[in-house]
Amino acid sequence: MKALLPNIWEWSWFSEEKQLNFNGHLLTVGEHRILVDPPPMTASDVAFARQGGPVDYILVTNRDHERETAQLREEFHCTVMVPELDAKEMALTPDKTCKDGELLPGGIWVVQLAHQKSPGESALFLETGKGILIVGDAIIGHPEGAVRHLPPEKYADIGQAREGLRRLLKYHFDTLLVGDGTSIVTGAKPILEQMLAQA
Repeated sequence: MKALLPNIWEWSWFSEEKQLNFNGHLLTVGEHRILVDPPPMTASDVAFARQGGPVDYILVTNRDHERETAQLREEFHCTVMVPELDAKEMALTPDKTCKDGELLPGGIWVVQLAHQKSPGESALFLETGKGILIVGDAIIGHPEGAVRHLPPEKYADIGQAREGLRRLLKYHFDTLLVGDGTSIVTGAKPILEQMLAQA
């Protein structure tokens, strides 16, 4: 569990199959402690997450990022929220669903992204600091310091998927926290702009 920014931590589990880190994020926002897209946690990760008070929510950005959510819901006795459009395609039964434009606990905005791998794929936006964007499968942090799409075969239309991501450029953010790969703590928006400018 490493501190990325004030009140924001990241932990990782390396996927041999994908040759990437699968990342989870722990946010302390307002009165809430929230996990996002949680991969496996070590005992020390669980202990650390408990230190600042109870974890009360787990947020999942898309149907394929359930990861350890079911087990950690039991561990922390917390509420699980998933995108409304992906809920029926997930193995777990969420406690709540969320949709585009919704303001979640802790002041987190849901930004649904069109034409991605799954219909409910959503980013999470926090206006805190210089702006923080959290993404699941919409953007991969790889190689370190850069971003990319998933392989083209994961999309019905890679061109439309790219256009769907342009919505993120309307937001003011400096930090990009990714579920897969390496997060970008500062200077993230120009890196995303550069990716989307490429043909």
